[in-house]
Amino acid sequence: MTVEAAPLLETLSPSRAGDFKTCPQLFKFRAIDRLPEPVTPHQARGTTAHLALQRLFDLPSHQRTPERLFDLFREAWTELRTEEEYRQLFPTLEEERRWGIESLRLLANYFGLEDPSRIEPVDRELDMCEDLDGIVIRGILDRIDRDDEGRLVITDYKTGKAPPERFALGAFFALKIYALLTRRIEGETPAEIRLLYLNGPVMYRCEVDDRQLDAMERQLRALWDRIETALRSEQFPPRPGRLCDFCAFRDRCPAFA
Repeated sequence: MTVEAAPLLETLSPSRAGDFKTCPQLFKFRAIDRLPEPVTPHQARGTTAHLALQRLFDLPSHQRTPERLFDLFREAWTELRTEEEYRQLFPTLEEERRWGIESLRLLANYFGLEDPSRIEPVDRELDMCEDLDGIVIRGILDRIDRDDEGRLVITDYKTGKAPPERFALGAFFALKIYALLTRRIEGETPAEIRLLYLNGPVMYRCEVDDRQLDAMERQLRALWDRIETALRSEQFPPRPGRLCDFCAFRDRCPAFA
């Protein structure tokens, strides 16, 4: 009698799934070894901006102005900067001040992408965890709305540099996973997924349907199996590419040993 091996992977997030697709060794560093990554000013900006945008929609629609969003960003950073990972981020107050000014300029671009006074989100920073018939996917979704026709729309904020549109398809990978989770949880297929790049500013939109989400589920299952195979064999080959220049683990990666 053949005994099936016990599953090694408990849950998988959209971001870690993306890591494995990009580079199995990167996945190992982050998900298996759990190596610490120093927070960068860019990451601090992203975290603070996400928190400010989340809180913007706590306000009545008429108060969702650029000035109020700037205040929310300042308040959020005042909270975050006291945490251990952020305390030594800026060597001087002058550098922190320049970072803050640049961040507010970037945040102002948001209002060129959409009018928050006309949006009433269904949910924000939604912690999603769903068992897709044997594989458990978990992640946090930035925002989910309904459009003018009442259809579900998934929105993700990005503070990094927007890629050229021809390269944006890969950036929708995680959002398609969230759309799949939404379909399972809500019993309704989202009509569209949107990436809002504040550093542009530009909005990339992609319509989704059941055919695409069925394909995504098959892709996730195949990816889950590949990760479990890697875990059993302890083989996580690096996949060098243009993103290696920005990888926090380059100095210990076998590809650059």
